[in-house]
Amino acid sequence: MRILRGVLAVSGHLAGRRAPSNSAYASPHLALFSRGLQILAQPEPVRLQKLSAPDSGIVEMRMERPEARNAIGKEMLQGLRSAIGKVEADATANVVLVASSVPKVFCAGADLKERRLMGPKEVREFVNSLRSTFSSFEALSIPTIAVVEGAAFGGGLELALSCDLRICGENATFSLPETGLAIIPGAGGTQRLPRIAGKSRAMELIFTGRRFDAVEAVTMGVVNYCVPAGEAYKKALELAREINQKGPLAIRMAKKAINQGMEVDLSSGLAVEEECYEQVLHTQDRLEGLAAFAEKRKPVYTGK
Repeated sequence: MRILRGVLAVSGHLAGRRAPSNSAYASPHLALFSRGLQILAQPEPVRLQKLSAPDSGIVEMRMERPEARNAIGKEMLQGLRSAIGKVEADATANVVLVASSVPKVFCAGADLKERRLMGPKEVREFVNSLRSTFSSFEALSIPTIAVVEGAAFGGGLELALSCDLRICGENATFSLPETGLAIIPGAGGTQRLPRIAGKSRAMELIFTGRRFDAVEAVTMGVVNYCVPAGEAYKKALELAREINQKGPLAIRMAKKAINQGMEVDLSSGLAVEEECYEQVLHTQDRLEGLAAFAEKRKPVYTGK
């Protein structure tokens, strides 16, 4: 509000403070006023929304930059970082849906128009920040589900790969096209895609940079489900609701056991599983689950 009052004062739009009437003075200041309002009114590129009952515990993170097909520039990156931080700090969040409000596109990747104006040092800092942001998202203790309708290119696909589950519409298109720009995927694509689709398939897709469709994506295991176009959100919400009914601490520990166990040998992984099981052994939710089973009713979990 202080910024808006300043813009209004300069332009002579505050009560009792008129700008001189000659056009040589008024025109540039009115232009400044107009630009100021446009900046203040510009919507956030990432919107976070908590669903209400009966879906309390489900959080939506929506990308909303239609003028650039959700391309990731500095502002979008900051929005993603901020949203992740808020989810991480919210003890009531159980599942996150990552979606786009822009028709026919999930995320077009990096904002190349912005990138052209960066020097090597700035590019390095931006890519490093993007990589760490996606790693932070992957490291969230709760499940994350990417809802992909339309294009998921470059950083957009890398964002989806950092999610635990991926649901796409049959119109979805994917690619990691960076080698065509004489660079490589730099936000986790070279590491997550081989872990999900296999080394040889990932090499082919990254070396060629070719696009692949929804059918191929589900065949390779890049996505969990492919549904009719426009229905990816419905399917993702269905999964989120199933997860949301389970014990919140159990879901967190299951994710931790799987993720940490995948990075070590089987014996060490089993030790991780034992450690995570110990965390749920003495909880109120475990006792509630047993009581609900005995009483043939739906359990009411509190995350305690």
